[in-house]
Amino acid sequence: MSVIRIRAPREVIDRRDLTARITALAEANGKKGRQKVVELLREAQAAGRKEIARRLVEKPTAGHEMAEAQAFLTDQLLRVIHDYVVTHVYPSGNRSTGERLTLMAVGGYGRGEMAPHSDVDIAFLTPMKNTPWCEQVIEAMLYILWDLGLKIGHSSRSLDDMVRMSRSDLTIRTAMLEGRYVWGDQDLYEEARQRFWAEVVAGTERQYVSEKLAERDERHKRMGDSRYVVEPNVKEGKGSLRDLHTLYWIGKYIHQVRNASELVGAGLLTQKEYRAFRRAENFFWAVRCHLHAITNRPEDRLTFDLQREVATRMNYADRPGKSAVERFMQYFFLQAKIVGNLTGVFLAQLDEQFARRPVRGLLAGFRQKTRTVKGYKVFGGRIGAPNDDWFRKDPIRLIEIFVIADAEGLEIHPETTRLINRDAPLIKEKHRKDKRANELFLQLLTSRNDPESALRWFNEAGVFGRFVTEFGRVNAQMQFDMYHHFTVDEHTIRAIGLLSRIERGELAQDHPLAHEIVHKIASRRALYVSVLLHDIAKGRGGDHSVLGAEIALKLCPRFGLDAEETELVSWLVRQHLQLSATAFKRDLSDFKTISDFTALVQSLDRLRNLTLLTIVDIRAVGPGTWNSWKRQLIGELYAVTEERLRLGHAQHGRDRRVAVKKAAVRELLGSDQELVDRYEEEMGDAYWIAEPDDVIARNLGQFERAGTEPLTIATEYYPARGATLVTVIGSDHPGLFYRIAGGIHLAGGNVIDARIHTTRSGRAIDNFLVQDPLGRPFREGAQMDRIRTSIENALANRVKLLNQLFARPDPRPRTDAFEVRPRVFFDNDASNRFTVIEVNSRDRPALLNRLAYALFDSKLIINSAHVTSYGERAADTFYVTDLLGGKITSSNRIKELERRLLEAAAESMQEATAA
Repeated sequence: MSVIRIRAPREVIDRRDLTARITALAEANGKKGRQKVVELLREAQAAGRKEIARRLVEKPTAGHEMAEAQAFLTDQLLRVIHDYVVTHVYPSGNRSTGERLTLMAVGGYGRGEMAPHSDVDIAFLTPMKNTPWCEQVIEAMLYILWDLGLKIGHSSRSLDDMVRMSRSDLTIRTAMLEGRYVWGDQDLYEEARQRFWAEVVAGTERQYVSEKLAERDERHKRMGDSRYVVEPNVKEGKGSLRDLHTLYWIGKYIHQVRNASELVGAGLLTQKEYRAFRRAENFFWAVRCHLHAITNRPEDRLTFDLQREVATRMNYADRPGKSAVERFMQYFFLQAKIVGNLTGVFLAQLDEQFARRPVRGLLAGFRQKTRTVKGYKVFGGRIGAPNDDWFRKDPIRLIEIFVIADAEGLEIHPETTRLINRDAPLIKEKHRKDKRANELFLQLLTSRNDPESALRWFNEAGVFGRFVTEFGRVNAQMQFDMYHHFTVDEHTIRAIGLLSRIERGELAQDHPLAHEIVHKIASRRALYVSVLLHDIAKGRGGDHSVLGAEIALKLCPRFGLDAEETELVSWLVRQHLQLSATAFKRDLSDFKTISDFTALVQSLDRLRNLTLLTIVDIRAVGPGTWNSWKRQLIGELYAVTEERLRLGHAQHGRDRRVAVKKAAVRELLGSDQELVDRYEEEMGDAYWIAEPDDVIARNLGQFERAGTEPLTIATEYYPARGATLVTVIGSDHPGLFYRIAGGIHLAGGNVIDARIHTTRSGRAIDNFLVQDPLGRPFREGAQMDRIRTSIENALANRVKLLNQLFARPDPRPRTDAFEVRPRVFFDNDASNRFTVIEVNSRDRPALLNRLAYALFDSKLIINSAHVTSYGERAADTFYVTDLLGGKITSSNRIKELERRLLEAAAESMQEATAA
């Protein structure tokens, strides 16, 4: 493409008029008029950008039109600048053969597509080594372009240099592949084009494809290796513009196509696939142009704070159960999925066009020989439909082929993939109810091979959502928060893959509990179906656990599960958040917590299934979500619940539990075991029950060493919970907890768990588990020292705690993109001794301190605190009593307390935002 054509071009820039005005200036002022010329160019550039921005608002989804208009504006500016320089700044009336210059647009600019703040990539080509005149012209042009504020990526090369460097560097070769004539010596451009194809490209097609795909794979790995990350990069991410460009580059390199439409003639895409190519490309260009326009910089990452604004600019609106931004992002991911499908078909077709390398090895003859499997043709590790109407005759084969491919370890032939995409809509209600179809689907879901890959193919081919329409509704659906890293369908498929890997014994080190119990469940197919359905009702505008349980009652019998399995799946979907909520938000040393949870699960089989579902659900959320703290809490809850279910309540008397704990601590202390006898009465039964035996052993040693010291602070890495254990022992006094929490926050730590104890002699023993804002423990000596010093300063009133907390930068500033309405829940049934208060709010550095202060100021005693974060949302749970040790039962007091806690949560948000 040498000429970019756009509608009403002179409304963007009138080159003829601009040239005339510059010529008049130059003739009147000579070289001295350069600054005035730059001003004229700057005005023309600003006017052009303003017009393109207006068009983007007028037609917010016209991505191609805006990208081409931006490239057109740049072309015209370059032409005007070139003519001004060679005519008025460095005129040369009688040039030698070496004094020839051509301007080539390369890279994305060469393709004729630019976002508002894209780099301008230009190649200045000369016939031989630069003459002084060529160097002067290039330098003068670059200075003007820089004065216009453009980010220029430029090269200045002779034709020989261009050939030599293109041969040796893949990036340069790709840039030149996109080369487009802009201005200057046209014969020289044509010579460069011919030499590039004859001397660089010829004979290197296979090498180029191999290197380009390796480069793509490395880019995918760098960008998260999934097209379903919730903050995607529209230019570089998997399933993005760059993937579409890669297809075009490969097609152009092999078949010398001039634009993407010619990929159809080359046999690499069908007409329907090309239309999908253009539709996805147009959408991504529109999104990218909006990102540049909003941020006024080259921003290509669709972050949470920008997603809302782009959705609004592109005219997305709220719908029942889905916000505008969720609808926009769902469409984004559907386009990314289409790009993935196109890539797969394109590359497989390319592989067909190239002569395949001979297969070696023991199975070479077998794999190369055509064979038939259940009517399908198998050759070279690929399975294909025997004829064009294979799936039309029996649409259930659309499921069957994936089952066979998974069982045999085969890929699906690209032509057959096209048939599947074409025929997926043939699946109707009668096929969904068909017994054989559902047996095949269940076989695929519960495969002992690689169900994750099989289900991903199944989903991306468009069959999954047609066969299980409820799954189709969550296809490409994002969850607009900072907790979930993937779309609902991708999260679900990853969770199934994790369960399969646990079952195969591949994750025994990461998940020892899951590894131990996975083969003890009564029905593995019920477990797999529960993982499939646990998030199936997201985006329906209600509690997805309740709605999902209802969907399970309908789908399970269809899949072939019996009544007992159906009831189990429905229960698991309904309760799939309960185990994590209990483990992370409740005091596991509290007798009532375990009693209530045991009453909920009722059986060992339910407990095992719920534990496995919880583990894969959390880990499939995204990188870093699963950690040793969560593993320890889930393991602890599982162990005490299993013991309760096996032995019943009678075996769990308070005296026996205390005696067992003391015996375990004695064993840990070894030669210091007399500390147990010395301090057992001092601590009280509640302490012995609440703390793990290894923490008690540490506490007793510290208590002994403290003597009459008014304050001692111990910090150490605590691998059992993947956190740092901070123990403060000193004289108890009101407000101790909120001050310690504030000191930890000032040192850069987040409290994830806390237990507060007062000995019979009035000494406080407070244990805190602390992590950094990214969920990692503190280990370095300097970090430990900082925590201790910060707590000491907070307790001694050496710092203005509140002011400094609010002044700390939020480690996750993008939380402002989310609306989290603070809520307070009171529960007097969750514990026999305490009122349990849970506060949900946006996570902020000062939040725990403000909430703890509100409780202290309300004359309440905090026994333990449990802090959980879900991305931008914090859930802080407190076990409290009044000053006399009683529960908070007065409705008036509860209302007043709720008001103060809501104010504290809101205050922490407002102050942190202001800071």
